[in-house]
Amino acid sequence: MEKKMSDVLLGMTGTGLTRPPGELNPLLLAYLGDAVYEVFVRYHLVAKGMLRPRDLQREATRYVSAVAQAKAGRQIESFLTEEEMNILKRGRNAKSGSIPKNTKISDYRYSTGLEALIGYLYASGNEQRLQEIMEQLLTHVEKGKAQDE
Repeated sequence: MEKKMSDVLLGMTGTGLTRPPGELNPLLLAYLGDAVYEVFVRYHLVAKGMLRPRDLQREATRYVSAVAQAKAGRQIESFLTEEEMNILKRGRNAKSGSIPKNTKISDYRYSTGLEALIGYLYASGNEQRLQEIMEQLLTHVEKGKAQDE
């Protein structure tokens, strides 16, 4: 029987994880979450009617920067469950060994925590909650963008 997209999350192969998502290193969860966040942002921008690659890349950067992610993440904290906040904090507190230039360490760490949460929800197969949180994040980035303009 052929699997439909809704049967398997995008990108998942038939091979399962070697341990439950909650037991993975938070930096691994952030690695997954970074990619998942990027896919959501790209789809969101194309769905909004942005069709020129140069414009898409420039606009996507406004969503995926550590500053934008940290700001939006802080704004949805009250929307998160205790378990989700714990995952975010594990990711935030993980030491990655590198900090990008032109980014405050607090924003970089918080965005890593947010990506860890997104990676956790993705790896757990919790599509509904992932969708809810991503919609909240995208809405807050949009609001922040409008205030900056």
